[in-house]
Amino acid sequence: MLKELYIRNLAVIREAVIPLEKRLNIFTGETGAGKSILINGINAVLGQRCSKDIVRTGCDKAIVTALFTELSENVCRKLDELGIEHENSEITVSREINADGGSVARINSRTASASLLKEIGSLMINIHGQHDNQILLDSERHMEILDDFGGDNSLLEEYRVTFRELQQTARKLGELKKQEKNRIERIRHLSEIVSDIGVLELEAGEDDALEKEYAAANSSQRTISAIKAAVQAINGDDAANDMIAAAEGEISSIADDSAEIQALYDRLSAVEIELSDIASELEKAADKAELDGQRVEYLRERLSVINKVKRKYMADSAELVKMYDSACHELTQLEGSDDEIKILAEKREQLLHKVTEQAKALYDYREKTAERFVKRVTEELEFLNMAGVILAVRHEKGKLTVSGMDTVEFLISANKGEEPKPISKIASGGELSRVMLALKSVIADKDSIDTMIFDEIDTGVSGKAAQKIGIKLKEIGKVRQVICVTHLSQIAVMADNHLMIEKNIVDGRTETSVTQLDFNGRAAEIARIMGGDNPGNLVMKAAEDELRKAAEL
Repeated sequence: MLKELYIRNLAVIREAVIPLEKRLNIFTGETGAGKSILINGINAVLGQRCSKDIVRTGCDKAIVTALFTELSENVCRKLDELGIEHENSEITVSREINADGGSVARINSRTASASLLKEIGSLMINIHGQHDNQILLDSERHMEILDDFGGDNSLLEEYRVTFRELQQTARKLGELKKQEKNRIERIRHLSEIVSDIGVLELEAGEDDALEKEYAAANSSQRTISAIKAAVQAINGDDAANDMIAAAEGEISSIADDSAEIQALYDRLSAVEIELSDIASELEKAADKAELDGQRVEYLRERLSVINKVKRKYMADSAELVKMYDSACHELTQLEGSDDEIKILAEKREQLLHKVTEQAKALYDYREKTAERFVKRVTEELEFLNMAGVILAVRHEKGKLTVSGMDTVEFLISANKGEEPKPISKIASGGELSRVMLALKSVIADKDSIDTMIFDEIDTGVSGKAAQKIGIKLKEIGKVRQVICVTHLSQIAVMADNHLMIEKNIVDGRTETSVTQLDFNGRAAEIARIMGGDNPGNLVMKAAEDELRKAAEL
């Protein structure tokens, strides 16, 4: 709860210490006295944006400090998460607003950001001002109110877990399908690589080895040509052997005449025999080289195919082998993604079925909750002098969202015989205030926020309706700390702690003070509200009577 509020140099408040109690705290004062400044001060320590114009004229900064005690488990848990101490379940939150526009926030003297103040403040205080009636005009917020009333969020939490899993699965499946075109093209490309290189059954370095062998084989072809030419020169027409044989024939007849001629003849015969032997050996060598020529043709064709693939992929044999292995591996993965798409599609269908069943269960729960909600709110509205008002909940099924498959909208009929219509179309400001109070009342015991602030909830109401609002605020004050700013005596008399905001001229400057009133002070303030600045004895007596009656409630 908010135990104490300290304000210094905030607008017309020079300095004020404002004590607050557990139950119903009421602020009253003349119009323009500065009641709204208090709300601005509380908003400041809750991390709301502050204008430098709020700093008291002539001062360098304004200070607002709030003491919170008896912190709830939710608040303590959050403080533990943030590493903020809360000895005896207390914290002090302060905000300094500089005249130059800057501001500094602290929690227990530890510097904190405005966003951190908002985060913690939202767990401690719920402020309802006139603008908050807009919640009732926004049908998208109606489901939140209904769920708050229901109090059991287990079905919603279970649904959201499944729904988010469904979203993630659908998102991943969608991404895979978007990639399908690229995947197919990639598979085609990789398949081409595997086909082109795989058919070669290539080994690393094979191209270099074949090139060397091919070069050697080409050399043997030149050898064959040379040998054949040599054999032709020996054995061909008019070749060396024939010429030697002719020479041998010419001197054979005279060989016996001279030992010298005989020796030459013998030498010619030996040459003929040697040349014939050489020719025979050369022919054998040529035959052998002819067999190597078959290998040359193979090498030529093999290298042609390999070089074609090398040019296509701009890689040598070692790189082609690596490319082939990599393509095979990636191709296996890509072809397996079909299975992943299938698995994800099946999972999506399973999750869709599950989340639909959960959404139906949530819808049924809300349908029953809506019945109880209408009954409770109608009772509260009747008490708040809105008898005959019909509140209905339009509850319909729709598409799946993070909140379920249903839509919720509050309808109201302010006049008997008229069909209920959206609140935004028919409710007046006073009616909105009372409807909101009725809603706050039915969810007060389910709300974990300790402090509720109502800023001029009496807008547009008077008389008996105002009295009923006061009674209802007092009832809420039994389970929650309530802080309320009002102009109506019917509400003010219900206070457990009554504080008066008063504007005075001090040393030529306007100053606002806050005073905690005793019974007599309260009676005087209530009489002023009822009868003006100078109320008579009868008005004073009426004020005292009203206070005593309120104390009995």
